[in-house]
Amino acid sequence: MFFLLDFNVIKPDFGLIFWTTIIFGIFWFLMSKYAFRPIANALKDREDEIQSSLDEAKKAREEMANLNAQNEKILAETREERAKILKEAKDTRDSIVNEAKEKAKVEAQKIATTAKLEIENEKKAAIASIKNQVGTMAIGIAEQIIKKDLAGNQEQEGLVSKLVDEIKLN
Repeated sequence: MFFLLDFNVIKPDFGLIFWTTIIFGIFWFLMSKYAFRPIANALKDREDEIQSSLDEAKKAREEMANLNAQNEKILAETREERAKILKEAKDTRDSIVNEAKEKAKVEAQKIATTAKLEIENEKKAAIASIKNQVGTMAIGIAEQIIKKDLAGNQEQEGLVSKLVDEIKLN
């Protein structure tokens, strides 16, 4: 008999609507008490956590920007210091090279002057030595000629005396 009841979905009767509304109300009450509030709390917590993470990320970006600015400043200062050190090193190198060139030039002039003096002295000594040797040879030759030719010739003795006087003058 229970099966003979007419059940029509399109035209529900009052009892079905009543019980469906009651069950839906109880279901809605239970869901709001045990499901909606925890879900809403979880969503609120998640929203707060996301906002906190966004704030921390923003703060981290600002700190990174500050650190990058500081790094750029430090790099610029380092580059300036490097350029200054390189310039000082170049200036020092140039002054040392110029000083060494000047010393070498002075030393070369000294050596050249000393060499010229030594050459001049050696030249004078060589000329004096040659003059002495030529004089000695001339005297030797003249002595032999004179011994041979002066065996009593008055004219030749006068010539020899005259030559000796001229040699004394030079």
